[in-house]
Amino acid sequence: MAEKKATKAAATTKKAAAPKKETVKKTAATKTAKTALVINAENAGFKAGDVYNALAAAGKALSVAEIAKAAKISNEEVILGAGWLLKEGKIKDAEGKIVLA
Repeated sequence: MAEKKATKAAATTKKAAAPKKETVKKTAATKTAKTALVINAENAGFKAGDVYNALAAAGKALSVAEIAKAAKISNEEVILGAGWLLKEGKIKDAEGKIVLA
């Protein structure tokens, strides 16, 4: 009888224990997928517009990184747009920075 009581007591304490909660891990994307830079006349023209607008809004010479931050585009896209604007004579170099001509 003592064995049965001990077994019943152990069984009831197992049932009374709180059920385990399942945890769901939320993982944030640590690396953003890089998109390929499309090099064509249309995209270069749009990036040139972004670069020109960032320079016009700043009103001073900016570095490539500063233009990228202001225009919310990548450094490569700034260079693509700057190349277009250099060819047209819209921008020029000023001590390692880019300024409107």
